[in-house]
Formats: sequence, structure tokens, C-alpha cells
Amino acid sequence: MNRKTIVVVGSSNTDMIVKVPRIPRPGETIMGGQFSMAAGGKGANQAVAAARAGGRVVLIARVGDDVFGEEAVQSITRDAVDVSCIARDEESPSGIALIFVAEGGENSIAVAPGANMTLTPAHIDKFRAHIAEADTILMQLETPLETVMRTAAIAAENRRRIILNPAPARQIPADLIGLTSIITPNESEAEVLTGISIQDDESARCAAEALLRLGAGTVIITLGVRGAFVAGKDGNYRVPGFQVKAVDTTAAGDVFNGALAVGLSEGSSLPDAVRFAHAAAALSVTRLGAQPSIPGRLEIDDFLGRRLKG
Repeated sequence: MNRKTIVVVGSSNTDMIVKVPRIPRPGETIMGGQFSMAAGGKGANQAVAAARAGGRVVLIARVGDDVFGEEAVQSITRDAVDVSCIARDEESPSGIALIFVAEGGENSIAVAPGANMTLTPAHIDKFRAHIAEADTILMQLETPLETVMRTAAIAAENRRRIILNPAPARQIPADLIGLTSIITPNESEAEVLTGISIQDDESARCAAEALLRLGAGTVIITLGVRGAFVAGKDGNYRVPGFQVKAVDTTAAGDVFNGALAVGLSEGSSLPDAVRFAHAAAALSVTRLGAQPSIPGRLEIDDFLGRRLKG
């Protein structure tokens, strides 16, 4: 297997999760059930997803000098992610996410980013060589935008593959979109970026083409159980997803992106890499938690083989 390096630049959080019958409305208190804590954060989730899927992964991140940061780093280390580029912040606490998970698997999340927001362009410059030598750079939007921009600029200068998962949803400069090899919004994120509400394949095509006009190399709009709509130089098409019984959708998008990076780094075609990512994400939603839900390579290959034969 070709294990080219994937560098993930992003956040690390500790997730505090409560299972509830449904998501509370504003001002409403609901008696919940099971409480759990798990390692999370979009950057760390994607790094672990890529590592478990078979990738060689380096995570560039920042955590607090506290028990949550220590445990987050130890957890990531257990998945053989290179943590040498994770810095400790002595003044800011580690990131925390408070998560409600409803019976149908839907979730509602509030994040206190803490040290994630102290990951600056200056920190990125320290690890320039890692970015310049990687096969793929994977980023999200839970760190400062200027840090994401600096990472993308270094990667583009060195002609590295840049995957941007524009989550959480927010407006971003067209210059950043123009640097991306692949941008992977979900439906709501695509609407924020383009103003186009996605209801079907036609509206997904319109949104994807709007992002292509802004300079993205390839657009992959994830559509939940419907799969993903792909648009780029090879045309437009939808890659179907897999039907499973969802328990918790937390981190499904992160798992998709981490597995996608692995598939592409191994030389898979884009449709095959998307199918591989779909399989990993489908497995993850059948389990509770962010990183605890992430499947390993053998599970993904077995699931994909059975579903494609069926």
C-alpha cells in the first residue's frame, strides 16, 4: 500500500455528549439519558479517521496545557497519528464541545474553541516543510481563517493536493476557494457559500458550478444518505451513499473527509475514493461519539465489499 503522508491542520476538542429524546428548543430543559466524554474536534477527528483508514497522518493543532489537552494528545497518539506538530498553550484552555444527540441520530453542538483559536499563521510557518512534502493537506474551519489561508498558500506554492472541508458553515474568501483542489461542503455549508438551497441533484449541480466558478478544482457536496454530488473537470455526477440505521451522526463528515484523503493518496479514482469515504462515514453513524465511532480499514473494506456485491 502506498502510504503517502496526509497533513491535517485543524482543531482538537473534548466532546461532552448527552443522549436526549429530541433536541431541546430554546428555553426548554429535557431530561437526558446517557452521558459520555470522547475525543473530538474536526481536525483531530479527520486525522484519526485517516489514520484508521490506513493513512500516514500528521496533525498540526494547538491544545491547552490541561488535562483535556493531555488526554486528547494521548488519544490521538494511540491511533499512530504523528503528534509532534501539536503545540501546548499555557494561557488558553483546550477546546470543549457540548453535544446533544437525539434518538434518531440528529445532533446539536456548541463549541468553546479555546486553544484552537491560538493556532496562528506563525505556527503554520514552523511546520512549512511538513506541508510542502505532504501528498494531501486536509483542513476545516475550526481554527482562525488566516491560519487556514496561510496553510493553503504554502500547499499551493508546493503544488500539494488541498482538501478544504468548509465546516462549520461560514462565508470564506473566494481566494481561499480558488486555492482548493477539492472542497467538500455539506448541503447547508454549500448554501452558505453560494446562496443556493439544495433540494435535489439539479440544485446541487448549480451550487457546485458556482463553487467551480470561484476557482475550486473539484466540488464534492455531501448529501447524507443520498451520497455526494461531484463536479469538476470530468463532469457532474452523484455517487450514492449507503443506508444504515443511524445512532449518532456526530463526526460523519469528518470521517468522510479523512477516508477520502486516504483513498486519493492511495491513487484511487475520485468516484472510488468517494465510495470508500461513504462506507467509512456510514459505519461511523451506527455508533455513539466522534472518535470512538470511527471505523478501521478492515471494517471499511469489509463493509464496502459486502455492499457493492449486494
